[in-house]
Amino acid sequence: MSLKSQISEDMKNAMRAKDVARLGAIRLLQAAIKQREVDERIELNDTDVITVIEKMLKQRRDSIAAFESANRTDLADIEKFEVGVLQTYMPKQLTDDEINQIITQVIADTGAVGAKDMGKVVSLVRPLVAGVADMGKVSGIIKTRLA
Repeated sequence: MSLKSQISEDMKNAMRAKDVARLGAIRLLQAAIKQREVDERIELNDTDVITVIEKMLKQRRDSIAAFESANRTDLADIEKFEVGVLQTYMPKQLTDDEINQIITQVIADTGAVGAKDMGKVVSLVRPLVAGVADMGKVSGIIKTRLA
């Protein structure tokens, strides 16, 4: 079953269960997917859908930080719930050890030694961890390893 059809099924199940909060989050996701399909005039595959979900997750995390700094825990809780719903559609995330192994291998392959090589390392690591690791976290690890 494709990711888009899984999302549609989950939306139907949320409607049947009258789960308003989950239904709202899934509708936002479907709207974002549909918007990208209309904008680019293409049918999104699972990889493209994951890219849309990653973008939405980043937006939600930024919103959570902004709401918490403004002491709006009510709005932050809504965003946290949406993050939980969106993460159910993401593939299993890599562990810190797996990320470190990939980074170590790329650093060894490229011979990177300092901060000036960070761009080279990030550009080679990105395709290996796309969709299965947070790039902000990965970049932070690379930065500390090359500092």
